[in-house]
Amino acid sequence: MRSRRWPAARAILATAVAATLAVSGCSMEGARSVNTTGPNAIIRAYAGEPQNGLVPTDTNEQMGGRMIRSLFTGLYQYDADGKLQLANAQSVDTTDNKHFVVKLKPGWKFTDGTPVKASNYVRAWNFGAAVGNLQKQQDFFAAIDGFEDVSHKGTSTTEMRGLKVVDDNTFTIDLTEPNIDFKLSLGHTPFVPLPDVFFTEGKDKFGQNPIGNGQYKLKQWRHNVQVDMVRNDDYQGTKPKNGGLTFILYATLDAAYADLGSGNLDVMEILPPSALRSYKKSLGSRAMVKPTAQTQAFSIPEYLDHFKYDEEGRLRREAISMSVDRDLIVDKIFFGTRIPSVDFTARTIPGWDPNIPGNDTLKHNPDKAKQLWAQANAIRPWDGIFSIAYNTDGGHQTWVDAVCGQITNTLGIQAQGKPYATFKQIRTEVTARSLKSAARTGWQADYPSLLNFLGPQYISTGSSNDAVYSNPEFDAKVRAAEQAPDQTASNRLANEAQVILLHDLPVVPLWDYLAVGGRADGVNAELTWSGDPDYPNITKE
Repeated sequence: MRSRRWPAARAILATAVAATLAVSGCSMEGARSVNTTGPNAIIRAYAGEPQNGLVPTDTNEQMGGRMIRSLFTGLYQYDADGKLQLANAQSVDTTDNKHFVVKLKPGWKFTDGTPVKASNYVRAWNFGAAVGNLQKQQDFFAAIDGFEDVSHKGTSTTEMRGLKVVDDNTFTIDLTEPNIDFKLSLGHTPFVPLPDVFFTEGKDKFGQNPIGNGQYKLKQWRHNVQVDMVRNDDYQGTKPKNGGLTFILYATLDAAYADLGSGNLDVMEILPPSALRSYKKSLGSRAMVKPTAQTQAFSIPEYLDHFKYDEEGRLRREAISMSVDRDLIVDKIFFGTRIPSVDFTARTIPGWDPNIPGNDTLKHNPDKAKQLWAQANAIRPWDGIFSIAYNTDGGHQTWVDAVCGQITNTLGIQAQGKPYATFKQIRTEVTARSLKSAARTGWQADYPSLLNFLGPQYISTGSSNDAVYSNPEFDAKVRAAEQAPDQTASNRLANEAQVILLHDLPVVPLWDYLAVGGRADGVNAELTWSGDPDYPNITKE
């Protein structure tokens, strides 16, 4: 969700203890009071403060995304292995990947007691697509016929002609072109329904106290402290095996890890760098490790001086990428819990190819990096500092410092990290295009597809296009992959699109994640295909 994505930080012990007191002190007493076991247990889970209100079409980052997935259910869900499963839909039928008939399961309700109707889907999707609503997930509706009419500036049209309500439990979807990924994408959060109250009270008010149709319902959101959810006992799908979730909003991963060790936190899906050397010994059987569809990179926005998508900019991007010794960082900082990137997607995704032409730009080659930098200087001499912005609330300072040190040592320029206190702060500047530096960016797949990595992040209108990248040739190749007649052809075209990215390098890919998390004593928890804990199936003994 986006980009989405991971919060980050590293702190010395004193800072971690202070943060634990500051963040947990006002919330832990309440969290301990509900530390029950059995089917009504409240699961205390790691999280960070979401970027904005919990509106599904406006949430494209990982902290808010996990909460949206807990509160809302769409037509489909993804199981722990990423397989698509019917949820609120009884059926979604198509013969051509262009025209779809959706039938809903009857009897589903929102937590305010109102029924989930076909109109709740159609109105929600139209809201997400309409340009005047400024929704971050707008581009997920781009395949629907009529999107162009509602998405351009100045339009008064607010409804896509490709969506039609047939009756309370039936609606149809018409796309402009066949799209091989569309049905797969319908388990993602922008496609959930919204209750009628959303449209009467507005997105800002609703986002602070959302009403969903999911496995949990919101009890309270204490900003920068915790988000409390309780099981939705009226849920018509598979009910959670626990009584609710308390997302504790930590300032640092070190603070969360300290609470995990002391029994004040039940589960966290990412560990601080300081724990990676010793987590196997410290956690033992309580460690959770799984290859996941998550990547780490840093984006270099097009508007930065010296980094346009011209000859100078491309030379500098390639030189910086080749200055980074990914293998060394993965070994010495992450102790093998990351895998160096060889493309812009993740190796757990079907169709992943380790041998895409041009991916030598992602290999450490300091001599060539120096040559490329010198060629760029011949076009226009370098001046200034190369900075990488990162948020200090979840584990990135160590590797950012290492990457910057390698760039400095190789290219002879000043490179340094640019810390931001919170994930929300850095995402606000990235979204506003006001960030005057490169930026750490991560991606956690919304659904298991190569195109989910490539479309939102790199097409010209992508909702998570942090690098402000625009290349018509790339856009056309992605659209061709979407319209391919079969998955094999789609994957081939998607990887051809990556050849273009490897030439332009809007972001510098770094590594794929092995999700490494932990659970407390007596807690049964597993990680999903995307790296999140499988929250509904967590139990306490």
